Amino acid sequence: MAVMAKYLAQIIVMGVQVVGRAFARALRQEFAAMGPAADARGRAGQQSEVASDLSGLSLQEAQQILNVSQLSAEEVQKNYEYLFKVNDKSLGGSFYLQSKVVRAKERLDEELRIQAQDQGKEPKT
Repeated sequence: MAVMAKYLAQIIVMGVQVVGRAFARALRQEFAAMGPAADARGRAGQQSEVASDLSGLSLQEAQQILNVSQLSAEEVQKNYEYLFKVNDKSLGGSFYLQSKVVRAKERLDEELRIQAQDQGKEPKT
């Protein structure tokens, strides 16, 4: 009976070692794959983060404010003009909301400029 328990314990230990090695190998492969992907996003991602910090709005917040799902200069401009006009204080709107609309447009324009720069062409604004 004691011999059987010893063999069972050895089998369990070997199984844990095999699973542990496989897990460690998978982690090493994942970390190795993350490096090139992070480098590819590097420059544009850093510029986008700086633009978010400067404007005080993240890209997602700016898209939500202007109700823009796909980042296109035409849609940004159209929604900006509408929301700016609707929130005009002289028409009973809110200056605060109007200023948020302006900041959101500035943030999205900067993102469009960054994307155009990465693609090697000038943005249409």
